[in-house]
Parts: sequence; C-alpha cells; structure tokens
Amino acid sequence: MDAKEIIARRVAQEIEPEMLVNLGIGLPSMVANYLPKDVHVFFQAENGVIGLGARPPEGMEDPDLTDAGGGFVTAVPGAASIDSAMSFGLIRGGHLDMTVLGGLQVDARGYLANWMIPGKMVPGMGGAMDLVAGAKQVIVAMVHTAKGNHKILPECTLPLTAARRVSLIVTDMAVIEPTEAGLVLKERGPDCSVDDVIAATGANLIVHGDVPQMQIA
Repeated sequence: MDAKEIIARRVAQEIEPEMLVNLGIGLPSMVANYLPKDVHVFFQAENGVIGLGARPPEGMEDPDLTDAGGGFVTAVPGAASIDSAMSFGLIRGGHLDMTVLGGLQVDARGYLANWMIPGKMVPGMGGAMDLVAGAKQVIVAMVHTAKGNHKILPECTLPLTAARRVSLIVTDMAVIEPTEAGLVLKERGPDCSVDDVIAATGANLIVHGDVPQMQIA
C-alpha cells in the first residue's frame, strides 16, 4: 500500500452516511474509492455535479461527466447537474458537510497553503478558498514530507488559502488535529513511531499518552 492509498483509506473513515462532501483534485479524489458500499454519500464538485461516483471502467468515459479537475467520473442514482452559481452557493452558504483538499503546507495554527507557489504558473485557484472558508469540516490529505522537506511548519512560507483553522490533517505518517493549543498527534501511520512523526514534522506536536496506530482496512 503506497502513501496516497494509506491517506485516502484513512480519510474515508471520517465520512459519515448522508454527508455532502467535496473532494479536491488529485489525491483527495481517491477517497471515493475506499468508502464502504453501504455508506451513502453525495460527492460534490465545484464544476456543478452532485452525486459523483468512482472513475468509470476504461472505454466507458463520458466527456460531459467529469470532476472539477477534469477527471472522468460516474454518477450515482439521484445525481444532479447544477450551475456554478448553485454549486458555489452551497459552498459559501455553509451547506457542505466536508471538503477534502490536498496541501502544500500547513502551519502550527492549522492554516492551509495549497493554491500557489510564487514564481510558478497558476492555472487558477479553483474553489479552494471558498471551500476552506465555507465547509463545516476541512480535511487536508497530503504526504507528510516532500523530497525530504517538512510540509507541516511553524508558519507557512507559501500564500495561505484562507485564515481559518482546518479540522484535521491526514498524512501517510499521522493524523493530526489542529486546536487552539496547537497541533495534537491523534494517530501514527503504519510502521511509524511517535519519534518518527515528530522528526518529520517542522512544527511542534502535542502528544497525549500512547498514540494509537492508524487502522487501515
């Protein structure tokens, strides 16, 4: 099981039946593949679809049915196509139960940076700023380090997506909950010790007693 699959499987455990959930581009979109079959959830995409399903079998792709990143998807029974105004009305109006987003950096306050790297071409900010500001729960799904560099830092060096604390950070090494007191280590990844997680994290972590290992189905 690679790092992205570990993350996607663990994030899927946070999703409850009947939720309206937005999955970001890339790694977050994998979460839909690991939901139990009896968990009924509506996935929403900013481009105007509610009721996204998993990627279709090869050869069954429909160019008119994609997620916000342009990836091919299916539609579940009861799915709906809506315009962008309605889509962002749901997000900005606080009707989205959860969003799962990728991350470039997260700081000690739980603030996310995920929409641009200065000096590099930015195709667009997408709905990230609206999602972080408007969703009831914001889960960051990202690998713990990038090329040996910390992604969880005392302070983000990249532009922030929004000035709001995210709800949970899920990486291949840890589950971390940002709180008013700081970043609390809730779980450690497969084959990771608490010391491993601390060494791979640039910001201070709060550790309470024995930290359990992630249970990945």
